[in-house]
Amino acid sequence: MEDEERLCISSCCSDWMSEMPSVFWDIPLWNLAIPGSHDTMTYCLDERSSVVKSSPWVLQVLDTLLPCIVRPCIMKWATTQEDSISNQLDLGIRFLDLRIAHKLKDPDKVFYFAHGIYSLLTVKEALTEVAHWLDQHTKEVVIIALSAFDGMNLDQHKDLIQFLICTFDNKICPSHIIPSLQQCWDHNYQVILSYDDPAASGYKELWPQCEYWWANTSDPSHVISYLEERKAEGRPGQFFAAGLNLTEDAKYVLSHPFQSLQSMTMSSYSLLLNWVKQQCPGPGKSCLNIICTDFVGAFSNEFTNLVIGLNQTLLKET
Repeated sequence: MEDEERLCISSCCSDWMSEMPSVFWDIPLWNLAIPGSHDTMTYCLDERSSVVKSSPWVLQVLDTLLPCIVRPCIMKWATTQEDSISNQLDLGIRFLDLRIAHKLKDPDKVFYFAHGIYSLLTVKEALTEVAHWLDQHTKEVVIIALSAFDGMNLDQHKDLIQFLICTFDNKICPSHIIPSLQQCWDHNYQVILSYDDPAASGYKELWPQCEYWWANTSDPSHVISYLEERKAEGRPGQFFAAGLNLTEDAKYVLSHPFQSLQSMTMSSYSLLLNWVKQQCPGPGKSCLNIICTDFVGAFSNEFTNLVIGLNQTLLKET
C-alpha cells in the first residue's frame, strides 16, 4: 500500500473525512466506522429545571418536594458529555444523538434537549451552531439523529421539521441517496437527518430512525456481550449505532453514593476500547458502522482516533 493511501490519524480530527484517502470516497457512509456521542447535549443540562414530563411519577413528586436533592443527583448521573457540540465536532464526532423535548409552559416553537432534566441551550441555538461549524468544514458530513420528542404534538413536530429544513437547507442529503463521501461532496451534502417519529413521513429530507444498540446495564462486560449478540444477529442495511454507554439503575445509584456516571464510565473505558480495537466496518454481517460513547474527549480523544482508525481495515479489502 502506498504511504499516501494510508489512513492518517492525528490528535486533530476536525477534518478527518476530507483527509480520507481516495480509496474511501465511494464507500457508502453506513459501511465506514464513524465515531458518535451518546446523548450529545447533556453537557449543558440545567440544574434549575424540573424533571422531564416523561419521568416516573415518583421522581416527579420527589422533584417537587426535594428539588435541591433530586436535581443535583440527576445532573451527576445524566451528564454524559463534557465538550460543547462544536468541540465534539472538532474532536471528530460525526454522529449526534439529540433527545428533543418541549417544556409544558413554554412557547410552542421553543424546543430543548433532555436527559432526566432539560438543557440550558435550545435546539435552535445548538443546531445553528452546528450549521456555522459546517460552513467552516465544507467536506465534513454529520449524521444528526433526533428522537424522544418529549411533550410534543404533531404541530410542534411540523414546526421543528421546518426549522431543520430551513437551517440546513441545501446541506441536507435526501433519504433516497446512497451517501458516500464523493456523492456528498459532488452535491455539497453535509447533513443526514434521522427523525425517529411518524411525523417525518413524506419528507424527503428526513431519514428513518437510526437503530441504536443499547445494552441498558452498568456492567461493561455485559455491554460487550450484548453487542456481540447483536452482531451475531446481523447488522442493518443502512445507518446504525453500537452504544458503549453504561446505564445505571436506582439500585446502583443508591449503592454507589460517591460515584457519578463519569467515574463509572472512566473506570470501564479501557475494557470497552479494547473491544472497539477488535471491530471492523464494512457491509459484512458482523461489521459495525457508528460507534457511540460517553465523554468522547476523554484520554486525549482516544475514542475518536480509535474508531476512525478502524477504517484502515477496509484498505485490506481493496
